[in-house]
Amino acid sequence: MVEEVTLYRAPTTEADADAVADWLDERVDADVSVRDRFLSASGEDDLAESFAQARVLSPSERETGNAMVGIVRYEERALENPERGGGVIYDGLQVQETLHDCLPADERELANLYVPLLDRVVGTWGDHDGRWHKRVNVLGQPGLVSVPGLYEAPAKPEQYYREQQKHALLSGDAPPREVLEHEVEGEFLVADDPRTTDAIKGYVLQTYHYLTTGEDFCDEANCRLHNPHRQPGMIEAQLRDPEFCPEHAERYRA
Repeated sequence: MVEEVTLYRAPTTEADADAVADWLDERVDADVSVRDRFLSASGEDDLAESFAQARVLSPSERETGNAMVGIVRYEERALENPERGGGVIYDGLQVQETLHDCLPADERELANLYVPLLDRVVGTWGDHDGRWHKRVNVLGQPGLVSVPGLYEAPAKPEQYYREQQKHALLSGDAPPREVLEHEVEGEFLVADDPRTTDAIKGYVLQTYHYLTTGEDFCDEANCRLHNPHRQPGMIEAQLRDPEFCPEHAERYRA
């Protein structure tokens, strides 16, 4: 039984951890609190090297890790100044193991769930197709929730990627959100989307649901516990009414 849930802020992202905690507190039978950024508070001297070892080197290669001095230095800078990080995918299970080891020794019981909101992109390896897949969350202890994963993991419409490439060729940079929303049909989230906090709530709840029930995701498309592979499905699950399917509405007081 989970008695306490601790969220960790990701201050360089659009996600408001305090608002997520307030929402979660109304729905679960646990005390919910918020702490500052996990990666700033861990105090682990070898954290930068651990992240270097968790780097995904190629979308289609299972092996991870690059512990060259320059890479470790990059990870040190990204820990100190998270706004300088980006463009890297990390093995979510390795990151989860690393952060578990950073938890206070006297707080590691499963009655305490820790949910770091991360400013990193995490992924898991797919044995079925031999490639890495970006994820919004990695269930377990701690339950990882990647804010940039919200924008990058569920696939956007194909037209989005075509417009992105076209704009990059012409200007050398990614197109502004307003341009993409105007040019591309369909609904999707992009970096710093104002809907981020609302969308991330369900992914945080999924970490709680997994630890308390042993179940991972809901099959119903109109439920916060659903884990779709495409952006329109994510918006349907996280930003549309009803919040939950009938079974989970009863459990989570909706």
